[in-house]
Amino acid sequence: VSDFLVGLLLMPAEILRSTTCWVLGDLMCSVYWYLMGNIICASIGNIVLISVDRYVAICDPLHYRTRITVKRTKLSVCLCWFYAIFYWSLYIKNILIEPGRYNSCYGECMFVSSDIAGIIDLFLAFIVPLSVIIVLYMRVFVAAVSQARAMRSHVTSVTLQHSSNQAKKSELKAARTLGVLVVVFLLCYSPFYCYYLAEENVVNDPSASTVIIIFYINSCLNPLIYALFYPWFRNAVKLIVTLQVFKYSLHPG
Repeated sequence: VSDFLVGLLLMPAEILRSTTCWVLGDLMCSVYWYLMGNIICASIGNIVLISVDRYVAICDPLHYRTRITVKRTKLSVCLCWFYAIFYWSLYIKNILIEPGRYNSCYGECMFVSSDIAGIIDLFLAFIVPLSVIIVLYMRVFVAAVSQARAMRSHVTSVTLQHSSNQAKKSELKAARTLGVLVVVFLLCYSPFYCYYLAEENVVNDPSASTVIIIFYINSCLNPLIYALFYPWFRNAVKLIVTLQVFKYSLHPG
């Protein structure tokens, strides 16, 4: 939902803000910045929750069903959104109280944050989530490698070579997935925060619109990484696109 809202609401608004005159008024400008912070923060929080889910599933599979329940999942997602709303409400409280506060003329949609607030946001929205994701996925990768090696040590000499090749493929797949997750997150978020450190008001710089769009593109790539990597999901999409889903629904048996 958060990634979908980025494409539905934030990207069109950012294209409008960076390419033409903002004609939606100061109130809608404040709404845009408020939604931007909430949705992006929630998206990052969901990525962290998914990494926790994978960590428990791989490193403690016997207790997965008791620890990751539907109730706890719903509660975690709700808390993630409430945190995003609370955090960003504090971060941009000035323009919520006084819309258009940082606009110097009609047609602008500006937001200015202090250096301290920017550094805090850098840690809370980038460094801390990235650190959690890397630590959890590294532990997942180590556990996956250990399990693969344990499987190789318990096979007979006849099937040893085949099992070794399968285990190596599993290790390479786990390493590739881990690399893609971390690299995509870095590629999408690093330019924005690097630009912010070099240029204080990155969101108000017309030349930085490309950086902000790349920042948003992470939400476009998330569904590809977290969903399309699963064979069962690809098969489900194939059934839907080819309309075979109706065939199977007519014959539930």
